[in-house]
Amino acid sequence: MTLTPPPTDSGRDPISPEQARAALDAAMAERLGDNWADEDSFWVLVTGHDYMARVNGFGKNIDFYVDLLGNVTIEEKPLDPTQSSGRTIAWVILILALGIAYLFARAVGWL
Repeated sequence: MTLTPPPTDSGRDPISPEQARAALDAAMAERLGDNWADEDSFWVLVTGHDYMARVNGFGKNIDFYVDLLGNVTIEEKPLDPTQSSGRTIAWVILILALGIAYLFARAVGWL
């Protein structure tokens, strides 16, 4: 049994993953700047593939979606409560670890 894809309503064929990646890269460079992926940049690629990417930076999430016809949709959202509380917990753990290391060094006589 051979399955054939259903015909498209508009007669247009879906774009290839390579074309989707090119459209996604162009949209990301336009929105975030050409050097958004550099280490010195504040943007972090959280997840992505040929048809989608999510970056995080400056207290917001930006989602880029490419549909099968090559149209790029961009959605900007603030950080959700889980991300905010996770950052707070990470800072608390870091400060506690530094405090414990300082107290240990004082107890041993290194300071």
